[in-house]
Amino acid sequence: MINADTFKSLLEVMDYFKDESTCTAYLEQQRWGDKVCCPHCGHDKVYRTNRGFKCAANTCYKKFTAISGTPFENTKIKLRHWFAAMYLISAHKKGISSYQIGRDLNICQKSAWFMNHRIRVMFQVHAPEKLSGVLEIDETFVGGESKNKHENKKAKNECGGTVSTKTPVLGMIERGGEVIAHAVPTTEKKDILPVVSENVEPMSIIMTDQYSAYNDLGKTHFHESVNHSAKEYVRGMVHTNGIENFWSHFQRGIIGVYHHISVKHLDRYCVEYAYRYNTRKITNEQRFHVLLQNCNGNRLTYKNLVGIK
Repeated sequence: MINADTFKSLLEVMDYFKDESTCTAYLEQQRWGDKVCCPHCGHDKVYRTNRGFKCAANTCYKKFTAISGTPFENTKIKLRHWFAAMYLISAHKKGISSYQIGRDLNICQKSAWFMNHRIRVMFQVHAPEKLSGVLEIDETFVGGESKNKHENKKAKNECGGTVSTKTPVLGMIERGGEVIAHAVPTTEKKDILPVVSENVEPMSIIMTDQYSAYNDLGKTHFHESVNHSAKEYVRGMVHTNGIENFWSHFQRGIIGVYHHISVKHLDRYCVEYAYRYNTRKITNEQRFHVLLQNCNGNRLTYKNLVGIK
């Protein structure tokens, strides 16, 4: 059993993972424990070779290593650099840009950008439990202000603070619990209600503002709203301050760190911020370990990332 030190800083992470053999052994322990399983077929009868492992199942008999089927597969970047990047992106409250990762780890920005997105895939929770109890739901918009755009970048008749060219993101937060955020095509009820139904238990208590798309929530949930246009922000336990607090970190992170986010990658950034919020009560070391244990099967290729066919 490998016992890692308590990582209180990036320096301690780099000191512990001083070479590739230490990183590989630690990854094996976090991924499989004391019983190695074949990532190709799941068979637990394997034997160690000079370069890794080989499956003993007659139907498989494939070779593999600790990085097979993970975001680290086929990487030319050292695992100690991967682990440092994972620690940084999970510990920084508002995220860290690929330019900064590249400078900190002495790798090119393009590689750092690809690395960051593969790490964000590890933030995803497969088959998450639905939210329940008392929830708050609200939406925000991601994109630049029309007034800041060059004339040739503006849509026809676009002016002022319009949100027609921005991408909406729907957020749902369980009070005292976790948050889920998803980019949605529009803020119409045909796009909002299915996302709520998929992620929220029926008959939960939902708090929103008075946006009309939320009106039908009362058919399947207990629905209360506050009237922000009338400067009503709190009425007893009815408010949306929790989800708006999450949006404040999300928006400041985009503006101050990432500056611009492509629509096709927006959901991964939503998952990144939700992961840090949902793990806010644990230490950076624990957050790093949870992230590493979620590496199995979460591989994102460069072709899939940039949409090359």
